[in-house]
Amino acid sequence: METAMNFHDQIKQGIPSVLPAPKPYPADANRAPKRKDILSAAEKQLAVRNALRYFPTEWHQELAAEFAQELQDFGRIYMYRFKPEYAMKARSISDYPARCEQAAAIMLMVDNNLDPAVAQHPEELITYGGNGAVFQNWAQYLLTMKYLSEMEADQTLHLYSGHPMGLFPSSKDAPRVVVTNGMMIPNYSKPDDWEKFNALGVTQYGQMTAGSFMYIGPQGIVHGTTITVMNAFRKVLDKGVSPKGKIFLTAGLGGMSGAQPKAGNIANCITVCAEVNPKAAIKRHQQGWVDELIDNMDALIARVKLAQANEEVVSIAFIGNVVNVWEAFDEQGIFVHLGSDQTSLHNPWSGGYYPVDISYEESNRLIREEPELFKTKVQATLKRHAAAVNRHTAKGTYFFDYGNAFLLEASRAGGDVMAPNGIDFKYPSYVQDILGPMCFDYGFGPFRWVCTSGKSEDLDKTDAIAAEVLMKIMMESPEEIQQQMQDNITWIKDAKQNKLVVGSQARILYADAQGRMEIAKAFNDAIARGEIGPVVLGRDHHDVSGTDSPFRETSNIYDGSRFTADMAIHNVIGDSFRGATWVSIHNGGGVGWGEVINGGFGMLLDGTDDAERRLKSMLLFDVNNGIARRSWARNAEANFAIKREMARTPKLKVTLANQVDDDIINKLSF
Repeated sequence: METAMNFHDQIKQGIPSVLPAPKPYPADANRAPKRKDILSAAEKQLAVRNALRYFPTEWHQELAAEFAQELQDFGRIYMYRFKPEYAMKARSISDYPARCEQAAAIMLMVDNNLDPAVAQHPEELITYGGNGAVFQNWAQYLLTMKYLSEMEADQTLHLYSGHPMGLFPSSKDAPRVVVTNGMMIPNYSKPDDWEKFNALGVTQYGQMTAGSFMYIGPQGIVHGTTITVMNAFRKVLDKGVSPKGKIFLTAGLGGMSGAQPKAGNIANCITVCAEVNPKAAIKRHQQGWVDELIDNMDALIARVKLAQANEEVVSIAFIGNVVNVWEAFDEQGIFVHLGSDQTSLHNPWSGGYYPVDISYEESNRLIREEPELFKTKVQATLKRHAAAVNRHTAKGTYFFDYGNAFLLEASRAGGDVMAPNGIDFKYPSYVQDILGPMCFDYGFGPFRWVCTSGKSEDLDKTDAIAAEVLMKIMMESPEEIQQQMQDNITWIKDAKQNKLVVGSQARILYADAQGRMEIAKAFNDAIARGEIGPVVLGRDHHDVSGTDSPFRETSNIYDGSRFTADMAIHNVIGDSFRGATWVSIHNGGGVGWGEVINGGFGMLLDGTDDAERRLKSMLLFDVNNGIARRSWARNAEANFAIKREMARTPKLKVTLANQVDDDIINKLSF
């Protein structure tokens, strides 16, 4: 166990002064897929040249050969020998060497994203989604932590896709860190462009909360998944009918998708979640996120029928391909009430989705050695997957796209997923049917916080504070948001017993601007009284205002603007001068590179009046920027919400859309 001083010294030195010896790769690690061999010989030389610029020239001879081999073997240069010796985990904020408490909070959040209990492929600095990276390589991590240890309250660190460009003079009101990930020229934002430029070491895929240091393990998506599944059952079941004994069938247990079984348990149904990677399934089972592991189809069918008969609440991880499950359940006459998919189809050709009837190991070989054959087999599987889903929906299954690009990639593969008009998908996204009109348009989204002391008792106190605030707000809330208020009060009261914490002492709930601001102020007051330590506020990028994503977050925008990204850009710029401690803007995330622009923030509450000023200014904008955009798109719920906020906030004046009578438009001829 390292001493505090030793840990401090390692942080402060950045790139070590003595070349560390190569280290063996952990035998039990969940290794990232080997990437496509996409670079020419000249480009591979450039990639090695790019990597070597982090190190003294006297090391170049040795490292050049090593990096070239790493690039050849894995398709990337991760610089594994430079991974620090200390345990990668979120420590207490007071344990970090820093001149500025905001910088220490960011260091804590970085380490949490790389904690093996949290991260999907921690050795390769990948937090979730198969390619959602915190940094491209370990040299970037070392330099970033060094800069943060030196940062003062009037400096800003600028990160270019994981690369720490440096500390620049700014002001105490400026963000301490500005993060960009994958911000490509539009014509260079296809999947193979990511493969090429990431291999060159000049850009990265930050996902949503990986590259912005705000990932809090599967809990981060459990709440949204719970809200989605609960409301999906409300759509398909008669009022008062329990989800007990009803099946939710889905796939994916790596990273964020690992939240699904836990959410199903909270929603009181049977969850069957297929996962092709045994290590991912076993990890979630060991962490208590899924109740049972089954790797045999006959055993799965027998267990599910028993659970149906007994009206159980149980989550089952099936180690295998979900297509086989859909097909077997169809043949066996097992009725599926809800169906979805949360495999990483934003990354279909590099391990985000696996072909049926091929082993996991053989698939990984094809990714690296025969990528075109792998792509062909994935697309054939997507067609088969879609056909199996269609057979179930013909029997009454409610299937929704979970924003992972399943319908998008199935359509590109030729799967039968298009509506009769040939433009829309035949199945809605969960945002179109549930989260958009019920949550985002009203301003409700994934507000989260981290207790930087690392103490579970601090988290307990913040849970109690949040519950009390929400109950007070609910007493005066309009009928339109009463269900959301009650669902979130129930959620926060049950959060501890649901054992949601993995890594940092973190929590999430859905709240609107009023809820976020009042909860944050109550936290800040408690910090000022010495009742809890400092708290980091944040949110998922998957929110009201942070993300422009035409097939997910903004899929319920119908004025033609869902393919624009003005909202996300305004969000990150607006947050940056209203008090965020750090801001981030990414290309890609959730539905894929080139398909979405998303932004996020982090904010440290330290109990000061300055923190209160910042939280009030920034949180109001962070939410209402998105409500205003949704209102302008003529979404009725958003129009209600923004008018209500303007009545509360006199200095908020938003352009409102005038409604046009349908008869006037329908009489036009072109």
